[in-house]
Amino acid sequence: MSDPLSLVIDTDTGSDDAVAIMLAALTPDVSIRAVTTVAGNVPIDQGTVNAQATLELCGCADVPVHVGIESPLMRPLETAENVHGPNGMGGVELPKPASPVNPLHAVDALRQIARTEPGRHTLITLGPLTNLAAAIVLEPNLLLGFRSVVTMGGAFDAVGNVHRAGEFNIWADPEAAKIVIDAPGEITFVGWDISRRYAVMKPDEQAALRALGPLGDFAVDINCYVDQFARNEIGLAGYDLPDPIAMAVAIDPAVALETERVHVDIGLDEASRGGTFVDRRLVAPEPNATIVTVADEPRFKAMLTEACRQN
Repeated sequence: MSDPLSLVIDTDTGSDDAVAIMLAALTPDVSIRAVTTVAGNVPIDQGTVNAQATLELCGCADVPVHVGIESPLMRPLETAENVHGPNGMGGVELPKPASPVNPLHAVDALRQIARTEPGRHTLITLGPLTNLAAAIVLEPNLLLGFRSVVTMGGAFDAVGNVHRAGEFNIWADPEAAKIVIDAPGEITFVGWDISRRYAVMKPDEQAALRALGPLGDFAVDINCYVDQFARNEIGLAGYDLPDPIAMAVAIDPAVALETERVHVDIGLDEASRGGTFVDRRLVAPEPNATIVTVADEPRFKAMLTEACRQN
């Protein structure tokens, strides 16, 4: 990587989010400007602790962590401990964070960074888009304040993981996703379809991560519940890593081998909730998103390996 990259990470820290944070924290020439937390995989207090513990594990205790919104904009919170384990981290016991959270609310932190440090940071979102939507309501041009915006969300082949079409991050707060995708600015989506195709960690790959040492052990152990969910409910050969492959795209855009500019509609009713529906008709509205359609699996997994190899 030639130029240092600075990231702002919005996360509902479950097990794959934690691996994504590790990837950001342990990749050379990448710094983390701030982490903002949102409710999603787990309630916000647990997700915040998970984020703090992961940062501290990676030697990044000085990164400010800002607590955000504790429920979706218009719906009750529905979490995903059935996928990620009772604490969102596969039940792995975490040390109590040594550093306090930053008192500035996550929504205000996003607004402040975009306004006072324009064009300096890449925003990567790993959870429901509640914080980002709330910030956009207050500051409509918010996305324009970031160098780029990468979002893990959606299922652009219409195969969901919550129901037949809905991917969890968009499904959890579809109204927020609608606000974000309609806002001025460029967004690149890395959908769950990319994770299923290019980010599955098979047993031999899990063993290879473990062989790297404590960080590899941590990455595998916290995904033990996801491994069972992926095998038994989705039919994958191991756990997949949607947030880490999105983080890889944010760090190294070359991980995205092919992308497409399209118009995406967000499903809001119960039958379509969380669906990310691509309109490819000749009469489709103007594109409002870039979606990754092909990713470089070896490049992504090499990045993950190097991060877990750090001492």
